Amino acid sequence: MRYVTFMHGAQTRVGVLEHETVYALDWDDTLLALIRAGAQPARTGESYPLSGVKLEAPLLPGKIIAVGKNYADHAKETGSSVPKAPLLFAKLISAVIGAGEPITWRESITKEVDWEAELAVVIGTRSKDVAEADAYASIFGYTVANDVSARDLQIRTDGQWTRGKGLDTFCPLGPAVVTRDEVPDSQNLTVQTRLNGELMQDANTRDMVFSVPVLVAYISRMFTLEPGDVILTGTPAGVGEGRKPPLYMKDNDVVTVSVEGIGALTNPCRVLAD
Repeated sequence: MRYVTFMHGAQTRVGVLEHETVYALDWDDTLLALIRAGAQPARTGESYPLSGVKLEAPLLPGKIIAVGKNYADHAKETGSSVPKAPLLFAKLISAVIGAGEPITWRESITKEVDWEAELAVVIGTRSKDVAEADAYASIFGYTVANDVSARDLQIRTDGQWTRGKGLDTFCPLGPAVVTRDEVPDSQNLTVQTRLNGELMQDANTRDMVFSVPVLVAYISRMFTLEPGDVILTGTPAGVGEGRKPPLYMKDNDVVTVSVEGIGALTNPCRVLAD
């Protein structure tokens, strides 16, 4: 099942996306609340063409735990060694936006804004000290994320990642949350980024240093994972920071990140005036 949060008229609702049609669900709360309740609401009978609704971020997670340098080629392109254990950091909930919403920044704050296509894992059950063998049972589904990063802040100014990874609009999610049963192998999915139509990243989740079950198990030892929490599993090689010369997003660019079987997430870029 592909869950979406959509706006039709002035109302925001939860629905299911099938073949370019959105079917409204008999649910008056958010997708986050649906996951936490373990609810399986019925369809209302109302349906809309996808072109006739506005998709929003499918959910605002309880928390976002991200994983750095989880593809060896990405670590190499940025001049880093491969971590011996998952390298964890947090993204801020205020950074979440949906498909079509602009990624924005002020050049007085950053001039080096980069893309990072990632498979995102949506947790389905309260999970603490999960064994790797049981990790998939903790997963509700998957979505697509762009771990947008201000490289000047992250690497050259702050020396840590809170500002560089957490600015407003720096965590596009969507367009849908695809339930676990529709993704037979999370370690065999193509991950891509296109900037203005040009292919920038092209890899497969099989190249992760730490697989999805390893990440869920490891993170659940550090932090209790709650239903609706999201794990960003890392990005492959092909980011702007790793190019020679480096390439960063600019005003009026359009960036699309995609994960095979999950979806494609497109956002325009806008530089804001001070």
